[in-house]
Amino acid sequence: MGLNIMAGAGAAMDAITAISVVIPALNAAARLGGTLAALGPGPEVIVVDGGSTDETAAIAAAAGARVLAAPRGRGSQIVAGVAAATRPWLLILHADTRLGPGWRAAAAAHQAHPEQAGWFRFALDSRDPRARRLERMVAWRSRVLGLPYGDQGLLLHRDLLRATGGIRTLPLMEDVDLVRRLGRARLRALPADAVTSAERWERDGYLRRSARNLLCLSLWFAGLPPGLIRRLYG
Repeated sequence: MGLNIMAGAGAAMDAITAISVVIPALNAAARLGGTLAALGPGPEVIVVDGGSTDETAAIAAAAGARVLAAPRGRGSQIVAGVAAATRPWLLILHADTRLGPGWRAAAAAHQAHPEQAGWFRFALDSRDPRARRLERMVAWRSRVLGLPYGDQGLLLHRDLLRATGGIRTLPLMEDVDLVRRLGRARLRALPADAVTSAERWERDGYLRRSARNLLCLSLWFAGLPPGLIRRLYG
């Protein structure tokens, strides 16, 4: 039995070493360290800095990540990170999102499904009851509408990303653009949390922030240029 456990752990580590984690970052020093620590050993980690004026790049380098510079904007930063990645699997992750302890097992199991992109459960690092309500709304949106957002992480094989048309260099909504092109049938829920900072909701108000996000999504579907939507997003 001991040998079986060791073999299983080895297989899981092999799966994790097949992953390149791409993290677009901008002035993310307050949260980036926790995000990187939660990944643990094994994956290639690439932090793409969009011109930070804080210690983002230094924190990433100290944690052993590769640090790249790219024009500001999540789309262009992710494109640069994907181009530099050397592993067959890609995990696109926000700088303020920590993956929960079960992410490694979930990611390893997902590699049996290279035809699908995996997303994690949205969670907020807040005890506020409004955070739980928001988490339930996001779970419904992700499963029923097939619209997980970038703060839930996205794990996919580079061949699937290539077949879908890749990441577009958009200043905002690059995540919605990609999952819409993937389609619901090629999206798969993973049994682990993606814990995101609640700072924006606590700063702006849960109702106001959620309403703003919904407005941005509606404007995206209405065809408004992403650059204009970016000004509203804040």
